[in-house]
Amino acid sequence: MNGFPILSVILFAPVAGALLLVFIPPAEHKLIKAVAATATFVSLALTVYAYAVYDQAVGGLQFVERVPWIKDLGVTYFLGVDGISLPMLLLIAIIGFTAIFASWNVNMRPREFFILFLTLVTGVMGTFVSMDLFIFLLFYEVVVIPIYIMVVIWGSTKRVTKEYAGMKLTIYLLVGSAFLLVAVIAVFIQALLITGKPDFSIYGLARVAFPLGFQRWTFAFMLFGFGSLLSMWPFHSWSPDGYAGAPTAVSMVHAGVLKKIGGYGLIRIALLILPGGAAYWAPTIAVLGVAGAAYAAFGALAQKDLKYIVGYSSVSHMGYVLLGIASLNVIGINGAVANMFAHGIMAALFFSTIGFVYEKTHTRWVPDLGGLFQQMPRVGVAFVLAGLASLGLPGLISFVPEFTIFLGSFGRYGGLSVVAIATIIITALFVLRAVANTLYGPRREEYDHLTDIRGPEMVPLAVLGTVLVVGGLVPSLLFNMINSGVTPLVASVTHTLRIGGVL
Repeated sequence: MNGFPILSVILFAPVAGALLLVFIPPAEHKLIKAVAATATFVSLALTVYAYAVYDQAVGGLQFVERVPWIKDLGVTYFLGVDGISLPMLLLIAIIGFTAIFASWNVNMRPREFFILFLTLVTGVMGTFVSMDLFIFLLFYEVVVIPIYIMVVIWGSTKRVTKEYAGMKLTIYLLVGSAFLLVAVIAVFIQALLITGKPDFSIYGLARVAFPLGFQRWTFAFMLFGFGSLLSMWPFHSWSPDGYAGAPTAVSMVHAGVLKKIGGYGLIRIALLILPGGAAYWAPTIAVLGVAGAAYAAFGALAQKDLKYIVGYSSVSHMGYVLLGIASLNVIGINGAVANMFAHGIMAALFFSTIGFVYEKTHTRWVPDLGGLFQQMPRVGVAFVLAGLASLGLPGLISFVPEFTIFLGSFGRYGGLSVVAIATIIITALFVLRAVANTLYGPRREEYDHLTDIRGPEMVPLAVLGTVLVVGGLVPSLLFNMINSGVTPLVASVTHTLRIGGVL
């Protein structure tokens, strides 16, 4: 496929689907959903192909597309993927496709729903394939508006109103992007002063020798921007409310991929461009990560709403990711990237299952549930599988990434790593309790009328469940790819720090 713009096709296939939906009559519900599913399937199939043919021995950016756009600012339509970004692209492609089927029963204005959802998927994909900071920011902003509209119109109203959840989520995202924008502008101007050449490309900026003091305060701005998106404690409170208010598809993308833009940005942009700032703030990142992991685990233990349980659990898992990033070594960052992928699959399966439960029982309140395995065994299998992955059961996709994070961080943050490991005990408590109180116990006759998932609704269970198991049994499929991207990045960062006298 030499010369074929595979990344552009992957990126804009959902846009083409959204444009096609504009011309489909609103009453054609089945056709609308079929078009949305086809558009996301095209992206998924091409992403799987790219993952399969990516040359891990060579590594580096591949499938590169580069077209000058705004020459006076050095802005280029620059797309490419490596061992870090390609797993993230695969993650959004998988979740985008399965979320269509998790929303198969959306019958209120489905055309508008799927147009917005496909736009959201494109925005998230764009952040992972953009190698130009200006283009990255454009796609990041594309994400915010569809999320707000979908939460406000199609969201659920239980513990918090969907309007409150949507506005809180949007405000946090916009505040974080404002800090990020300040940092990007500062980096661009400083690089222009040093080199005399305007350049927004990530790898071009990474070659600039920024003063250490400049790196420290600029990295702090990026840490707040990307960290708040990653739901870093104490800037995490928008996340559980956002999950609770969002419709199922948005919760799947929000928990599965949107948070990962924060972790990916810290590694791909902040760490690569500002390694001196990363080394300075790494201990703080580790402390905030472990504090968030422990705090959110206890927070999940106190919840009764299924979405809040998984919401706080997601915040806790992102604390592990921060700890892995703070290690600043190949093992820890490998684990951080792998854990982002693993958590994305697990969280998407969790939220799709909770969506099916809520759709059929009209409640997510755990005390009102119980014994559902008898009426909905397929939903039960999906819920148990996601729960076991969440608590890090060996043989499922989360175990090796979490183990790798603890291994990579232990030499640098021994005590903090011990606390993070102990947090797994709390995770096991709230996951097993939620599974037991939702699925097991005596049969409740008021739920005997419920029907189990079938037909298109089985797609999320089949696809996400398969990835959970295969990723756990054959972790090399993920880790070999990630290592091909992380190893040269860490080598570049270490070399820069040694030249600058930081190491």
